[in-house]
Amino acid sequence: MILIIAEKPSLARNIIAGIGSDDKLSKQDGCYVGKKYIVSWAFGHLFSLADIETYTGKESGRWTLEGLPCFPEKFKFELKKASGKKTTDSGVAKQFKIIDQLCNRPDVDVIVNAGDADREGEIIVRLCVENALKTEKSFKRLWLPDQTPETVRKALSEMKDEAEYDNLASEGLARTYIDWLYGVNLTRYATIMTGRLLRVGRVIVPIVRAIYERDMEIRNFKPEKYYVITSKEPTRGETVELTSKLKFTKDELEKAEDTAKLYNDTGAVVTSVNSKKDKVLPGKLFSLSTLQNLLGKKYKMPMEESLKVVQKLYEEGYLTYPRTNSEYLATAEKDKVKSILSGISKLGYPVKFKDSKYIFDDSKIESHSALTPTYKIPPTEKLSENEKKVYSTVFRRFVAVFCSEECLAQKSEIKIKVGELEEFSLKGTVILEPGWTKYDDYTQKDKILPKLEVGDEVNIDFKPAEKETTPPRHYTIETLNNYLKNPFKDDKARAKELEELGEVDDADDYKAIFEGLELGTEATRTGIIDNAKKSGYIELKKDVYSVLPGGEYLVQSIERLSINMDKYKTSELGKALKKVYRGEMSVDDSVKLAKDEIAEIFTRKTNMPRPVVADTGSYGEIAGVCPLCGKNVVRGKQSYGCMGYSDGCEFKVGVNICKRDIPIASVRRLLAEGSTEKLTGFISKNGKAFSAKLVLKDGKAVFSFDN
Repeated sequence: MILIIAEKPSLARNIIAGIGSDDKLSKQDGCYVGKKYIVSWAFGHLFSLADIETYTGKESGRWTLEGLPCFPEKFKFELKKASGKKTTDSGVAKQFKIIDQLCNRPDVDVIVNAGDADREGEIIVRLCVENALKTEKSFKRLWLPDQTPETVRKALSEMKDEAEYDNLASEGLARTYIDWLYGVNLTRYATIMTGRLLRVGRVIVPIVRAIYERDMEIRNFKPEKYYVITSKEPTRGETVELTSKLKFTKDELEKAEDTAKLYNDTGAVVTSVNSKKDKVLPGKLFSLSTLQNLLGKKYKMPMEESLKVVQKLYEEGYLTYPRTNSEYLATAEKDKVKSILSGISKLGYPVKFKDSKYIFDDSKIESHSALTPTYKIPPTEKLSENEKKVYSTVFRRFVAVFCSEECLAQKSEIKIKVGELEEFSLKGTVILEPGWTKYDDYTQKDKILPKLEVGDEVNIDFKPAEKETTPPRHYTIETLNNYLKNPFKDDKARAKELEELGEVDDADDYKAIFEGLELGTEATRTGIIDNAKKSGYIELKKDVYSVLPGGEYLVQSIERLSINMDKYKTSELGKALKKVYRGEMSVDDSVKLAKDEIAEIFTRKTNMPRPVVADTGSYGEIAGVCPLCGKNVVRGKQSYGCMGYSDGCEFKVGVNICKRDIPIASVRRLLAEGSTEKLTGFISKNGKAFSAKLVLKDGKAVFSFDN
């Protein structure tokens, strides 16, 4: 018998559909059983890394610095606990018991890992099997680029030994261990030292820091005047607009005027006129990030929503595996693509197979090819509005890439020289044949150049024009994603790429991804950004990210604690993880890098003044006497609370109210005098700032707007 363990029930159902009538499987408790196959499933992660208390042997309770940092000699996995509880989740325990029994059935001689085709799916099922299996059995891997019955049948006939995926599992485990070391040790450390719950993770911190630093640039930006010289004069009946690349400071107006006069005295002549018909290439196929970028920009769809939708479409067999970082297809997929195109052409779309390096490039694929539709076309009436948006976006891009009708444009360039002082280049494009633009978005408008010929003298009248520097823009879904994919790429290079649709050399971006320089991965980035939002560190309005006071507090606090978690540190660990994947570094060696960095942070703590953030006190610090029961009010994680809570006293004052930290000195005054001083910087639900006092009323702290 062959036991197949899927990552989740939906995948199990699709595997059963792929097996089909070859083996009539009947439903049993937690599995399906046939003559040849048994199909069972996990619920995603059944196991998680044990908490610190498992290693220290102490009861979990109030966090202390004792036992930190915690560096386990051997990491331990435990069945997942029920949400908010210390006991194992009953559903998880029941399903693992079923998997345990199935793995050890005497008639089961082959076990198949059918986790999602990524590092996370790899270790989810491995952990189940490793914790269940009592005797050695053949272990295989079912690798599914999509979940259609046809792909399942083909993959079942081509299964490889699980050992061939050992490096992928090693990278997954190394990533899990490193993230645990950072998250558990530094979250506790920062929380204890500041008295406020701070989620400190290897990736969440540099993401929040990027948004914080951009917002600080904008907040502190002071516009400065400068001058450029421009000319806008008619020649042969058409206006020719020229702007010099030279810039003059606000104190150089006279110099700008002199330069303008020099240009005007020299004169301008057309030195070349070129015009040619050329193809306009469509955008590349989608990676998860580029799909989320477009959906965020066009529909203001948050990343967690777009991922949820594309995951559902994948599980229903309509799209290929979503968490891919590539915009290219593998050369081995050419026949599959021909089959999909055959089905699409029957729907009336003008498509044909194209064997191009722009589409098929193995050197730009790490594990998964670009996101594409499968041969299975969903009935439109069964899709939700967001599902229609996501599916049609992927489908239309696929049609555009393989469109048999080329987009042709007249591309023109006129060069005008002002003596030897400067050469100006005017570029224009006019679409002659729309081609693929009928099926996919193309927003560039025609730009028609003036009718000039070589040798024409161009009328010019250069004058200084006053300009003002502008602040950088807030991060959007698109620009943040692009930054995280390659945080070391120059912003100007990114801006230029946006102007060159389909004609960009992306070798550096793929090199950065394969080397591990990106912050987060396609599989994790969406969840980490969502956690940052839920933690109150950042917010997303439409498709624009901004840092919140909680995010400012996080970044400033870890700076005071000398926790150096920037893009450089995170990328160094990312490079180590990629070396594990390539078999160039062991799991232990990569984990040691994290341990050494964390240990150094803790050695610095002895010289750190406490509390680190003085205005809100430190954890456990007494703020005063409770007005309800007379016991001490102390600084907790989220509030200044009464020590009599175990006896039913519910008095507390939030550490952060309406996005404004409440100093412990103000709470002391409130408890002693019944009122704080007037506090500024509160932010209402509709985003408006206001000032108020906190006063005691009926044993509660409430706002007072009296002077």
